[in-house]
Amino acid sequence: MVQTAKASVSSRPFGKLPDGRETRLFTLSNGCGLACDITDYGGIVTAIRVTRPDGSVVDVVLGFNTLEGYLGPHPYFGTLIGRVAGRISGAKFQLDGCEYPLAANNAPNHLHGGPGGFDKQLWQAEVSTKESEASLRLSCLSPDGEEGYPGNVRVTVVYSLTEKNEFVIRYEAETDQATPLSLTNHSYFNLAGEASGNVGGHVLQIFSDEIAATDEAMTLLGTRVPVVAPGNDFNQPRRLADAIPELLNNHGDNYFIRRAASGQLVPAAILQDPASGLTMTTLTTQDCVQLYSAAILDGTLLGKSGVPYAKHAGLCLECQGCPGAVHDPALGNIILRPEERYDHTTLYAFRFSE
Repeated sequence: MVQTAKASVSSRPFGKLPDGRETRLFTLSNGCGLACDITDYGGIVTAIRVTRPDGSVVDVVLGFNTLEGYLGPHPYFGTLIGRVAGRISGAKFQLDGCEYPLAANNAPNHLHGGPGGFDKQLWQAEVSTKESEASLRLSCLSPDGEEGYPGNVRVTVVYSLTEKNEFVIRYEAETDQATPLSLTNHSYFNLAGEASGNVGGHVLQIFSDEIAATDEAMTLLGTRVPVVAPGNDFNQPRRLADAIPELLNNHGDNYFIRRAASGQLVPAAILQDPASGLTMTTLTTQDCVQLYSAAILDGTLLGKSGVPYAKHAGLCLECQGCPGAVHDPALGNIILRPEERYDHTTLYAFRFSE
């Protein structure tokens, strides 16, 4: 164990992959009421535990207790997504005069980096504590041609807990060839607790005036369109039970975050559970946040407490670049070139109302 007066990081075996490689589960604690579990397989955040004012603890992300759960089919619970988060329309892209075909693992589109994306990798891990912060650094080399993407890409992701009860994820990468790159974390949040059921009682605010237009199949159409009130407009806080039925396919949209300049850490969204008084504020340097309402859940997956995860049992706020930018510059820029460094941060701040 690495430990300071407050923060600590420990680890334990988490099971073996089918090829025999061993995985580990790392527990980070800030000593101030916030802790999380992360495995080096897929960079998966398996738990985020917040201490309530009465001293009880609530786990606010969906997931499994064992590695076996993550090796089976699941909707990317807590995973580190790359090379590109979201859907690439038509499962192909053109870059510098070359066309790159990709796996259509969400036909007709390519989703979340493909069937062998970053969420399926075993990452190298290094732990540390510094100035009352607990940190886990995961790194890997994604080789040229992996899942159809060009370039050898070295990726580092640092998960940290601060003494202010902030969970911070910093993504860094370099490449030797131009390639699309847009990373995110795919945690499903339920601030009432991962086994508490539907998040309809939560209240959500998103700081955005535009979304990326999609069709009924969730294929990006290459344009930005204004949010429409009430519909997909979350500029004013809205109860999810009222808002979700008005979303496309009860699913969610890719929102362009309102900001003065690129690269700044700015508020993207605020999620509240009025019943418990817990609020999670999400800030990011990324261009977009993908809202996903967990519409795919149908009760067949049993969570950490043995409770089935039914429809809308959690909510994803995936900070990322817009995946449609690989086709349409109007949607941003997610191309990383050899002379550049990918460097983005997303922060989740937890607090209880007084």
